[in-house]
Amino acid sequence: MTVNDSEYIRQAEATRVRVLSEALPYIQQFAGRTVVVKYGGAAMKDSTLKDKVIRDIVFLSCVGLRPIVVHGGGPEINSWLDKLGIEPQFKNGLRVTDAATMDVVEMVLVGRVNKEIVALINQAGGLAVGLCGKDGNLFTARPQGQEGIGFVGEVSNVNIKILDTLASNGYIPVVSSVAGDETGQAYNINADTVAGEIAAALGAEKLILLTDTSGILKDYKDPSTLIPKVDIREARELIANGIVSGGMIPKVSCCVRSLAQGVRAAHIIDGRIPHALLLEIFTDVGIGTMILGSQFT
Repeated sequence: MTVNDSEYIRQAEATRVRVLSEALPYIQQFAGRTVVVKYGGAAMKDSTLKDKVIRDIVFLSCVGLRPIVVHGGGPEINSWLDKLGIEPQFKNGLRVTDAATMDVVEMVLVGRVNKEIVALINQAGGLAVGLCGKDGNLFTARPQGQEGIGFVGEVSNVNIKILDTLASNGYIPVVSSVAGDETGQAYNINADTVAGEIAAALGAEKLILLTDTSGILKDYKDPSTLIPKVDIREARELIANGIVSGGMIPKVSCCVRSLAQGVRAAHIIDGRIPHALLLEIFTDVGIGTMILGSQFT
C-alpha cells in the first residue's frame, strides 16, 4: 500500500467519523419519533438507488427512529396491465380504475411490490411487515368522486392501532395504498395522500416524499433555484401564485394538509440522489425542501 493510499483511507475514515458525529444531535432529537416515508419514483426503479433507500430505512430503525414506509407502484402496474392485455387509461392525471384494472392494481401493489420491499428490508437486517389499508382496518376508502374514473379513492378514516403496535415493537410497517370501503370494495388511493393521512393520524415528526424532483424550485427548469425551507403559509402562497404547478401541486398540498393536522415537518426530496433520506434527516444542510408547520417555524 502506498503512502497515498493510506492517506486516502485515513481521510475517508476521518470523513466517516465526522459525518457520524454530525448526525448525533439529530439521532438524539428524533429517537423514538415516527417518520413516514413515501417511497416512489426513480428510487423504486433503479436497483442501486433501491438498495440505498432500503439501507437508509434500516439505518433509521437501528438508530431508534420509527420509520413507516408507504409506497405506490405505477410503472409495475402498467407492465402487468400490458402483460394481461388491459389498456391503461388516465383522466386528469388519475388512473381510470375499472374492476379489471383494480384487480391488477391490488395484486401488483399488495402481492408483488409490497412483498418485494418487505423482503429487501429484511435482507438488509430490518424487520418489515407488509400491510394494505384492509389490514387491521388501517385505513378505509371512499370514492374520490370524479366522474368516470372508477375505483379511485380518498382516505376516509385511519386507525393507527396496528402501526403503533408494530412500530413500538421494532417492526418497520410497509404500507401499500390499496384499501376497501365499508362494503369491502377495493379502491386505489394516491400513495402521497395515504402517506400524508397516516403521518397526520400518527402525529409524526416528519413526512418525507421521495420524488423525481429536487424539491420546490422558484424556476422549475433550474435546480439551483431550490427553496430549502418554507412554512405552511408560504407553501400555500407558492401554490396560489403558480410557482408550485403541475405534478407538484398534489405533493405540496398533501404536505400542507398533514402539517395542518399536526405533523411537525414535511420534506420533498430527490430520491435520485443516493442516501437522500439520511442526507435530509441527519445533516445540517439537508437536500430538498422542508415545509414546516406554522407552530414550529
